Amino acid sequence: MTTATTRTTRTPPSRTDAASSSSSPPSPMPSLPSLTGLRWMAALLVFGLHVHNFGYFGGGAGRIVTWGFGAGATGVSFFFVLSGFVLTWSARPRDRAFAFWRRRIARVYPVHLATLVVALVMAYVLSRQAKPPTPKQALANIALVHSWWHPWWQTLNPVSWSLACEAFFYAAFPALILLLRRLGARGAAALGALSVAAVLVLAWADAHHWVGQSLYSLPAARLPEFVLGAVTARLVLLDRWRGPGLEAALALAVLGYFFVPQVTPGYPATVCTLAGFTALIPAAALADLNGLPSMWRHRRLVRLGELSFAFYMIHLLVLRAGTSLLGTKPHFGLLAGLAVTATAFALSLALSWVLYEAVESPARRLILRRRRRTTASEAEPAPTGR
Repeated sequence: MTTATTRTTRTPPSRTDAASSSSSPPSPMPSLPSLTGLRWMAALLVFGLHVHNFGYFGGGAGRIVTWGFGAGATGVSFFFVLSGFVLTWSARPRDRAFAFWRRRIARVYPVHLATLVVALVMAYVLSRQAKPPTPKQALANIALVHSWWHPWWQTLNPVSWSLACEAFFYAAFPALILLLRRLGARGAAALGALSVAAVLVLAWADAHHWVGQSLYSLPAARLPEFVLGAVTARLVLLDRWRGPGLEAALALAVLGYFFVPQVTPGYPATVCTLAGFTALIPAAALADLNGLPSMWRHRRLVRLGELSFAFYMIHLLVLRAGTSLLGTKPHFGLLAGLAVTATAFALSLALSWVLYEAVESPARRLILRRRRRTTASEAEPAPTGR
Protein backbone atom coordinates (compact mmCIF):
# COMPACT_ATOMS: atom_id res chain seq x y z
CA MET A 1 0.00 0.00 0.00
CA THR A 2 1.26 3.46 -0.84
CA THR A 3 1.24 5.39 2.38
CA ALA A 4 2.80 8.71 1.44
CA THR A 5 3.63 10.89 -1.49
CA THR A 6 6.92 12.52 -0.70
CA ARG A 7 7.66 13.95 -4.12
CA THR A 8 6.15 13.61 -7.56
CA THR A 9 8.21 11.50 -9.90
CA ARG A 10 7.03 13.64 -12.79
CA THR A 11 7.19 17.36 -12.06
CA PRO A 12 3.81 18.94 -12.85
CA PRO A 13 4.11 21.34 -15.77
CA SER A 14 4.26 24.96 -14.69
CA ARG A 15 2.51 27.80 -16.42
CA THR A 16 4.65 30.49 -14.90
CA ASP A 17 6.42 31.13 -18.16
CA ALA A 18 3.80 29.61 -20.43
CA ALA A 19 2.77 32.95 -21.86
CA SER A 20 6.27 34.39 -22.23
CA SER A 21 6.17 33.93 -25.99
CA SER A 22 3.36 35.63 -27.85
CA SER A 23 3.92 33.42 -30.87
CA SER A 24 3.08 30.14 -29.18
CA PRO A 25 -0.04 29.67 -27.03
CA PRO A 26 0.34 27.76 -23.77
CA SER A 27 -0.29 24.05 -23.97
CA PRO A 28 -3.22 22.67 -21.97
CA MET A 29 -2.53 21.01 -18.67
CA PRO A 30 -2.49 17.21 -18.60
CA SER A 31 -5.92 15.67 -18.11
CA LEU A 32 -6.70 14.00 -14.81
CA PRO A 33 -9.21 11.24 -15.60
CA SER A 34 -9.19 9.83 -12.06
CA LEU A 35 -10.82 13.04 -10.85
CA THR A 36 -13.61 12.55 -13.38
CA GLY A 37 -14.17 9.01 -12.13
CA LEU A 38 -14.23 10.19 -8.53
CA ARG A 39 -16.78 12.82 -9.43
CA TRP A 40 -19.19 10.05 -10.44
CA MET A 41 -18.77 8.35 -7.07
CA ALA A 42 -19.62 11.61 -5.30
CA ALA A 43 -22.76 11.99 -7.45
CA LEU A 44 -23.71 8.42 -6.60
CA LEU A 45 -23.45 9.18 -2.88
CA VAL A 46 -25.89 12.07 -3.31
CA PHE A 47 -28.27 9.83 -5.25
CA GLY A 48 -28.13 7.25 -2.46
CA LEU A 49 -28.85 9.94 0.12
CA HIS A 50 -31.98 11.01 -1.73
CA VAL A 51 -33.17 7.41 -2.12
CA HIS A 52 -32.79 7.19 1.66
CA ASN A 53 -34.65 10.48 2.18
CA PHE A 54 -37.53 9.39 -0.07
CA GLY A 55 -38.01 6.30 2.07
CA TYR A 56 -37.91 3.63 -0.62
CA PHE A 57 -36.71 1.01 1.84
CA GLY A 58 -38.27 -0.05 5.10
CA GLY A 59 -37.22 -2.34 7.95
CA GLY A 60 -33.74 -3.85 7.90
CA ALA A 61 -33.13 -2.76 4.29
CA GLY A 62 -33.88 0.81 5.30
CA ARG A 63 -31.33 0.63 8.10
CA ILE A 64 -28.69 -0.64 5.66
CA VAL A 65 -29.43 2.23 3.26
CA THR A 66 -29.18 4.68 6.15
CA TRP A 67 -25.82 3.21 7.14
CA GLY A 68 -24.48 3.34 3.59
CA PHE A 69 -25.92 6.62 2.33
CA GLY A 70 -27.07 8.62 5.34
CA ALA A 71 -23.89 10.70 5.01
CA GLY A 72 -24.24 11.08 1.24
CA ALA A 73 -24.62 14.85 1.50
CA THR A 74 -20.85 15.01 1.99
CA GLY A 75 -20.59 14.27 -1.73
CA VAL A 76 -21.39 17.96 -2.23
CA SER A 77 -18.41 18.90 -0.09
CA PHE A 78 -16.28 16.71 -2.34
CA PHE A 79 -17.59 18.64 -5.35
CA PHE A 80 -16.65 21.96 -3.75
CA VAL A 81 -13.08 20.87 -2.97
CA LEU A 82 -12.75 19.26 -6.40
CA SER A 83 -14.00 22.39 -8.13
CA GLY A 84 -11.31 24.52 -6.48
CA PHE A 85 -8.64 21.99 -7.41
CA VAL A 86 -9.62 21.59 -11.07
CA LEU A 87 -10.17 25.29 -11.76
CA THR A 88 -6.76 26.11 -10.29
CA TRP A 89 -5.12 23.24 -12.15
CA SER A 90 -6.55 24.34 -15.48
CA ALA A 91 -6.40 28.12 -14.95
CA ARG A 92 -5.02 29.90 -18.00
CA PRO A 93 -2.13 32.34 -17.67
CA ARG A 94 -3.18 35.95 -18.13
CA ASP A 95 -6.78 34.86 -18.41
CA ARG A 96 -9.31 37.65 -18.09
CA ALA A 97 -12.08 37.40 -15.54
CA PHE A 98 -14.86 37.83 -18.09
CA ALA A 99 -13.42 35.08 -20.29
CA PHE A 100 -13.31 32.75 -17.29
CA TRP A 101 -16.86 33.63 -16.26
CA ARG A 102 -18.08 33.08 -19.80
CA ARG A 103 -16.65 29.58 -19.82
CA ARG A 104 -18.21 28.81 -16.45
CA ILE A 105 -21.62 30.05 -17.60
CA ALA A 106 -21.31 27.91 -20.72
CA ARG A 107 -20.49 24.94 -18.54
CA VAL A 108 -23.25 25.01 -15.92
CA TYR A 109 -26.04 27.35 -16.96
CA PRO A 110 -27.69 25.48 -19.86
CA VAL A 111 -28.34 22.38 -17.75
CA HIS A 112 -29.47 24.55 -14.85
CA LEU A 113 -32.06 26.29 -17.04
CA ALA A 114 -33.23 23.02 -18.59
CA THR A 115 -33.81 21.33 -15.23
CA LEU A 116 -35.36 24.51 -13.84
CA VAL A 117 -37.98 24.38 -16.59
CA VAL A 118 -38.62 20.70 -15.86
CA ALA A 119 -39.06 21.47 -12.15
CA LEU A 120 -41.43 24.32 -12.94
CA VAL A 121 -43.61 22.13 -15.16
CA MET A 122 -43.67 19.42 -12.50
CA ALA A 123 -44.79 21.92 -9.87
CA TYR A 124 -47.85 22.83 -11.94
CA VAL A 125 -48.69 19.46 -13.50
CA LEU A 126 -47.86 16.60 -11.12
CA SER A 127 -49.46 15.82 -7.81
CA ARG A 128 -47.59 15.71 -4.50
CA GLN A 129 -45.03 18.28 -5.69
CA ALA A 130 -43.77 21.42 -3.99
CA LYS A 131 -46.02 24.39 -4.65
CA PRO A 132 -45.03 26.64 -7.56
CA PRO A 133 -42.48 29.31 -6.63
CA THR A 134 -43.28 32.97 -6.25
CA PRO A 135 -41.84 35.31 -8.90
CA LYS A 136 -39.10 36.40 -6.49
CA GLN A 137 -38.15 32.81 -5.71
CA ALA A 138 -38.04 31.91 -9.40
CA LEU A 139 -35.89 34.93 -10.26
CA ALA A 140 -33.51 34.16 -7.39
CA ASN A 141 -33.15 30.60 -8.67
CA ILE A 142 -32.55 31.75 -12.24
CA ALA A 143 -29.89 34.16 -11.01
CA LEU A 144 -28.34 31.47 -8.76
CA VAL A 145 -28.57 33.55 -5.61
CA HIS A 146 -31.31 31.57 -3.85
CA SER A 147 -28.91 29.86 -1.43
CA TRP A 148 -28.16 33.18 0.25
CA TRP A 149 -31.65 33.17 1.80
CA HIS A 150 -32.37 29.91 3.57
CA PRO A 151 -36.17 29.84 3.04
CA TRP A 152 -35.49 29.77 -0.72
CA TRP A 153 -32.57 27.36 -0.90
CA GLN A 154 -34.71 24.38 -2.04
CA THR A 155 -36.68 26.34 -4.64
CA LEU A 156 -37.61 24.48 -7.87
CA ASN A 157 -34.81 21.95 -8.49
CA PRO A 158 -33.54 21.54 -4.91
CA VAL A 159 -30.00 20.44 -5.81
CA SER A 160 -29.39 23.74 -7.59
CA TRP A 161 -28.52 25.27 -4.22
CA SER A 162 -24.98 24.01 -4.75
CA LEU A 163 -24.82 25.84 -8.08
CA ALA A 164 -25.55 29.06 -6.23
CA CYS A 165 -22.50 28.29 -4.09
CA GLU A 166 -20.45 27.53 -7.19
CA ALA A 167 -21.56 30.81 -8.78
CA PHE A 168 -20.13 32.62 -5.76
CA PHE A 169 -16.91 30.61 -6.02
CA TYR A 170 -16.61 31.51 -9.70
CA ALA A 171 -17.10 35.18 -8.88
CA ALA A 172 -14.25 35.00 -6.36
CA PHE A 173 -11.90 32.79 -8.38
CA PRO A 174 -10.09 35.44 -10.48
CA ALA A 175 -9.00 37.18 -7.27
CA LEU A 176 -8.14 33.85 -5.61
CA ILE A 177 -5.93 32.60 -8.44
CA LEU A 178 -4.16 35.97 -8.57
CA LEU A 179 -3.45 35.67 -4.85
CA LEU A 180 -2.26 32.06 -5.13
CA ARG A 181 0.14 32.96 -7.93
CA ARG A 182 1.68 35.67 -5.77
CA LEU A 183 2.04 33.38 -2.79
CA GLY A 184 4.80 30.84 -2.52
CA ALA A 185 4.32 27.33 -1.24
CA ARG A 186 4.41 28.46 2.39
CA GLY A 187 1.89 31.21 1.76
CA ALA A 188 -0.43 28.80 -0.03
CA ALA A 189 -0.12 26.31 2.82
CA ALA A 190 -0.94 29.06 5.30
CA LEU A 191 -4.04 29.94 3.30
CA GLY A 192 -5.04 26.28 3.37
CA ALA A 193 -4.58 26.19 7.14
CA LEU A 194 -6.79 29.27 7.48
CA SER A 195 -9.44 27.56 5.36
CA VAL A 196 -9.42 24.50 7.62
CA ALA A 197 -9.66 26.74 10.68
CA ALA A 198 -12.60 28.57 9.10
CA VAL A 199 -14.46 25.29 8.54
CA LEU A 200 -13.88 24.27 12.16
CA VAL A 201 -15.12 27.61 13.50
CA LEU A 202 -18.14 27.64 11.21
CA ALA A 203 -19.02 24.06 12.14
CA TRP A 204 -18.90 24.95 15.82
CA ALA A 205 -21.03 28.04 15.24
CA ASP A 206 -23.60 26.09 13.22
CA ALA A 207 -23.82 23.25 15.75
CA HIS A 208 -24.44 25.75 18.55
CA HIS A 209 -26.85 27.92 16.53
CA TRP A 210 -24.73 31.03 16.87
CA VAL A 211 -25.96 32.40 13.54
CA GLY A 212 -29.43 33.25 12.32
CA GLN A 213 -29.63 30.58 9.61
CA SER A 214 -28.14 27.21 8.78
CA LEU A 215 -24.69 27.49 7.27
CA TYR A 216 -25.00 24.29 5.26
CA SER A 217 -26.26 26.01 2.10
CA LEU A 218 -24.74 29.48 2.63
CA PRO A 219 -22.25 30.13 -0.21
CA ALA A 220 -19.87 32.18 1.94
CA ALA A 221 -19.69 29.36 4.49
CA ARG A 222 -18.79 26.81 1.80
CA LEU A 223 -16.05 28.98 0.27
CA PRO A 224 -13.26 27.56 2.52
CA GLU A 225 -13.75 24.10 0.96
CA PHE A 226 -13.30 25.57 -2.51
CA VAL A 227 -10.24 27.54 -1.39
CA LEU A 228 -8.73 24.41 0.14
CA GLY A 229 -9.09 22.59 -3.18
CA ALA A 230 -7.41 25.51 -4.95
CA VAL A 231 -4.55 25.50 -2.45
CA THR A 232 -3.85 21.79 -2.90
CA ALA A 233 -3.78 22.23 -6.68
CA ARG A 234 -1.32 25.09 -6.32
CA LEU A 235 0.94 22.99 -4.11
CA VAL A 236 0.83 20.14 -6.64
CA LEU A 237 1.74 22.57 -9.42
CA LEU A 238 4.67 23.81 -7.33
CA ASP A 239 5.70 20.19 -6.61
CA ARG A 240 5.29 20.91 -2.90
CA TRP A 241 2.29 18.76 -2.00
CA ARG A 242 3.11 16.27 0.75
CA GLY A 243 0.19 13.99 1.38
CA PRO A 244 -0.76 10.32 1.56
CA GLY A 245 -0.89 8.14 -1.52
CA LEU A 246 -4.11 7.15 -3.23
CA GLU A 247 -4.94 4.07 -1.14
CA ALA A 248 -4.26 5.73 2.20
CA ALA A 249 -6.14 8.87 1.15
CA LEU A 250 -9.14 6.79 0.12
CA ALA A 251 -9.09 4.98 3.48
CA LEU A 252 -9.01 8.35 5.26
CA ALA A 253 -11.96 9.60 3.21
CA VAL A 254 -14.01 6.46 3.91
CA LEU A 255 -13.29 6.66 7.64
CA GLY A 256 -14.38 10.28 7.71
CA TYR A 257 -17.53 9.45 5.76
CA PHE A 258 -18.67 6.82 8.26
CA PHE A 259 -17.85 9.13 11.18
CA VAL A 260 -20.44 11.67 9.97
CA PRO A 261 -23.39 10.17 11.94
CA GLN A 262 -21.48 10.93 15.15
CA VAL A 263 -21.69 14.71 14.71
CA THR A 264 -24.48 17.26 14.47
CA PRO A 265 -26.25 16.96 11.10
CA GLY A 266 -25.67 19.68 8.54
CA TYR A 267 -22.56 21.79 8.13
CA PRO A 268 -20.55 20.09 10.93
CA ALA A 269 -20.40 16.92 8.82
CA THR A 270 -17.96 18.81 6.59
CA VAL A 271 -15.33 18.51 9.32
CA CYS A 272 -15.44 14.72 9.19
CA THR A 273 -14.64 14.35 5.51
CA LEU A 274 -12.56 17.47 4.83
CA ALA A 275 -9.17 15.87 5.51
CA GLY A 276 -9.96 12.75 3.49
CA PHE A 277 -11.31 14.63 0.48
CA THR A 278 -8.45 17.12 0.57
CA ALA A 279 -5.95 14.25 0.53
CA LEU A 280 -7.81 12.07 -1.97
CA ILE A 281 -8.10 14.60 -4.80
CA PRO A 282 -4.38 15.46 -5.16
CA ALA A 283 -3.47 11.80 -4.58
CA ALA A 284 -5.66 10.79 -7.53
CA ALA A 285 -4.23 13.61 -9.62
CA LEU A 286 -0.66 12.55 -8.88
CA ALA A 287 -1.50 8.94 -9.68
CA ASP A 288 -2.55 10.08 -13.14
CA LEU A 289 0.50 12.32 -13.58
CA ASN A 290 2.93 9.63 -12.49
CA GLY A 291 1.26 6.70 -14.23
CA LEU A 292 0.46 4.95 -10.96
CA PRO A 293 -2.45 2.49 -10.68
CA SER A 294 -5.86 4.10 -10.20
CA MET A 295 -9.19 2.35 -10.52
CA TRP A 296 -10.86 5.75 -10.83
CA ARG A 297 -9.63 6.31 -14.38
CA HIS A 298 -11.35 3.24 -15.80
CA ARG A 299 -12.95 4.37 -19.05
CA ARG A 300 -16.49 3.54 -17.90
CA LEU A 301 -16.08 5.47 -14.67
CA VAL A 302 -14.67 8.40 -16.62
CA ARG A 303 -17.64 8.32 -18.98
CA LEU A 304 -20.03 8.26 -16.04
CA GLY A 305 -18.07 11.14 -14.54
CA GLU A 306 -18.67 13.14 -17.70
CA LEU A 307 -22.40 12.59 -17.18
CA SER A 308 -22.26 13.27 -13.44
CA PHE A 309 -23.27 16.94 -13.55
CA ALA A 310 -26.35 16.22 -15.64
CA PHE A 311 -27.10 13.18 -13.45
CA TYR A 312 -26.79 15.28 -10.32
CA MET A 313 -29.12 17.93 -11.72
CA ILE A 314 -31.87 15.55 -12.92
CA HIS A 315 -31.95 12.67 -10.44
CA LEU A 316 -33.89 14.41 -7.66
CA LEU A 317 -36.55 15.51 -10.14
CA VAL A 318 -36.95 11.88 -11.19
CA LEU A 319 -37.35 10.84 -7.55
CA ARG A 320 -39.82 13.64 -6.94
CA ALA A 321 -41.87 12.67 -9.98
CA GLY A 322 -41.99 9.15 -8.60
CA THR A 323 -43.93 10.29 -5.55
CA SER A 324 -46.95 10.86 -7.81
CA LEU A 325 -47.02 7.09 -8.43
CA LEU A 326 -45.42 5.65 -5.30
CA GLY A 327 -46.58 8.04 -2.63
CA THR A 328 -44.45 9.61 0.07
CA LYS A 329 -41.99 7.33 1.89
CA PRO A 330 -43.48 4.00 0.74
CA HIS A 331 -40.98 1.91 2.78
CA PHE A 332 -40.89 -1.06 0.45
CA GLY A 333 -39.32 -4.37 1.28
CA LEU A 334 -35.88 -5.26 -0.02
CA LEU A 335 -36.79 -6.60 -3.47
CA ALA A 336 -39.43 -3.97 -4.25
CA GLY A 337 -37.13 -1.22 -2.97
CA LEU A 338 -34.28 -2.45 -5.15
CA ALA A 339 -36.56 -2.59 -8.19
CA VAL A 340 -37.84 0.95 -7.65
CA THR A 341 -34.34 2.28 -6.96
CA ALA A 342 -32.93 0.58 -10.06
CA THR A 343 -35.72 2.06 -12.16
CA ALA A 344 -35.14 5.56 -10.78
CA PHE A 345 -31.40 5.19 -11.32
CA ALA A 346 -31.82 3.97 -14.91
CA LEU A 347 -34.21 6.82 -15.74
CA SER A 348 -31.89 9.38 -14.15
CA LEU A 349 -28.89 8.03 -16.03
CA ALA A 350 -30.75 7.93 -19.35
CA LEU A 351 -32.00 11.49 -18.88
CA SER A 352 -28.52 12.64 -17.88
CA TRP A 353 -27.21 11.26 -21.17
CA VAL A 354 -29.94 13.19 -23.02
CA LEU A 355 -29.10 16.36 -21.12
CA TYR A 356 -25.38 15.93 -21.79
CA GLU A 357 -25.75 15.21 -25.50
CA ALA A 358 -28.70 17.50 -26.31
CA VAL A 359 -28.20 20.41 -23.92
CA GLU A 360 -24.88 20.54 -22.11
CA SER A 361 -22.41 19.86 -24.94
CA PRO A 362 -24.14 21.69 -27.83
CA ALA A 363 -25.00 24.72 -25.68
CA ARG A 364 -21.40 25.00 -24.51
CA ARG A 365 -20.15 24.82 -28.10
CA LEU A 366 -22.68 27.46 -29.12
CA ILE A 367 -21.73 29.89 -26.37
CA LEU A 368 -18.02 29.37 -26.98
CA ARG A 369 -18.19 29.01 -30.77
CA ARG A 370 -15.88 31.98 -31.38
CA ARG A 371 -13.25 30.83 -28.99
CA ARG A 372 -10.60 28.17 -29.21
CA ARG A 373 -11.38 24.53 -28.60
CA THR A 374 -12.62 23.62 -25.14
CA THR A 375 -9.79 23.13 -22.65
CA ALA A 376 -9.68 21.23 -19.36
CA SER A 377 -11.15 24.28 -17.61
CA GLU A 378 -14.27 24.09 -19.80
CA ALA A 379 -14.55 20.31 -19.81
CA GLU A 380 -14.56 19.93 -16.01
CA PRO A 381 -18.10 18.98 -14.98
CA ALA A 382 -19.52 21.03 -12.19
CA PRO A 383 -20.83 19.76 -8.93
CA THR A 384 -22.60 19.62 -7.23
CA GLY A 385 -25.16 19.46 -4.44
CA ARG A 386 -24.73 19.03 -4.89
